[in-house]
Amino acid sequence: MKSKKEEQHDFLAQIDELKQAYSYPVNADFHVREVINSEEKKVFVFYLGSIVDGNMLSETVLAPLEESDFLFVPKQVSNREIKRVDTLQEAKKGINNGYAFLLIGGESTGFLINVAKFESRSVERAQNEITIKGPKEAFTESLQSNISLIRKRMRTESLITEEVPINKNKTETAVLLYVKDIANEEVIQKVREQLSHIEADYIQSIEILEQYIEERPYSLFPSILYTERPDRAVFYLNEGHVVLLDQTSSACLILPATFWSFFHSGEDHYLRFMYGNFGRLIRIVGLFITLFASAFYVAITTFHHEMVPTDLLLAIAAAREKVPFPVLIEVLIMEFSFELIREAGLRIPTPLGPTIGIVGALILGQAAVQANIISPIIVIIVALSGLSSFTIAEISLNYSIRLFRFIFILVTGVMGMYTLALVFIFFIFYLTSIKSFGVPFLSPLTPYYPSSQDTLFRKEIKKERWRPGFTLPKRLRKNE
Repeated sequence: MKSKKEEQHDFLAQIDELKQAYSYPVNADFHVREVINSEEKKVFVFYLGSIVDGNMLSETVLAPLEESDFLFVPKQVSNREIKRVDTLQEAKKGINNGYAFLLIGGESTGFLINVAKFESRSVERAQNEITIKGPKEAFTESLQSNISLIRKRMRTESLITEEVPINKNKTETAVLLYVKDIANEEVIQKVREQLSHIEADYIQSIEILEQYIEERPYSLFPSILYTERPDRAVFYLNEGHVVLLDQTSSACLILPATFWSFFHSGEDHYLRFMYGNFGRLIRIVGLFITLFASAFYVAITTFHHEMVPTDLLLAIAAAREKVPFPVLIEVLIMEFSFELIREAGLRIPTPLGPTIGIVGALILGQAAVQANIISPIIVIIVALSGLSSFTIAEISLNYSIRLFRFIFILVTGVMGMYTLALVFIFFIFYLTSIKSFGVPFLSPLTPYYPSSQDTLFRKEIKKERWRPGFTLPKRLRKNE
């Protein structure tokens, strides 16, 4: 047993260690409150003022403690979440997460009381995944709000929220969400293992975390689905996927993911069967136009003149008569200019962005044609290719397709359609080689898995009776 003198020494040492760890009093955000009750028993309260609710702290912690004898702290502050901790490391972790830490003289343990109040936006519309028909809510920068948005749509005890450390010091955590009756344990374990291999000191957001856990960081195609819509997250949870939420991000990660996950829109299932599939048909056409329109033009006008009707060929030749550049260089100049305008439109303040984009495209395009730098038909081809890329709403897949568009244009300048066909075959091989947490990227199309076959087109809602077999769900059939 320690003597009172030794206990007093340990108590003061703990106070000094906490003050030193938080650079008190230099660190103005770190507060130390000393409370003495009528029996002259001391208790110190430590907290970060910027992330606690001051009124709650005063009313539910400090005021009751001043009136108590500290014999049983949980009884005094029973209306708040309270934890008993035995080490200062646990205390620091709690303070960093908005808890007030109570250290009582003569006691070997302390208490953490939840008085957190992190500032965040209210629930708003999704900015990047706009929907006309369907829910409008989007995730916010508050973890509790995000979990609440999911639980509002999934009112079941089977939905598990599991905290997992995501940095080497284990001071930051992410939350894994999965349905225990559906999700396969092997898939969940793969996600846990990937998170456990992170060696970073600090993970700023879910977007940074995505880059740490992806299995092929140099892949041109994404392997993790990113979404800011809770209704879309719930859809994938019911399919046997795992959702990853961060403490500070207004989006989530869905894994494993397939190519079809990026191609589909969250609105597809809210529209009637024919309308939803028509939208997908438009996206398929847009995907092929943005990939091949410029490449086909380079191949046909450079190597395969016989594929063009004579009148059209003469019209193209007449339009290009004064242009000093080869077709390949001409197309690359216009494609790069379009990407430049697109990027500038994103960075310019919102009221000016659309105006600058339209004026820039019209003026630059017209001036370039009149200066004989490019031919008029190139403007049409590049504009069609660029506009078609906007049908791919998922930002990661959008970047992938735009990068491959430049690759196809460059290789077409070598031997025309022959090199384009060869590279496209390797493109398909590349897609089939990608896996996302053990799941083939093109499944369930190839390799085949039992599912509702929701790939290019979807079936009627009533006929979608199966979950995707590639996630190895515990219950393959829905509504069991």
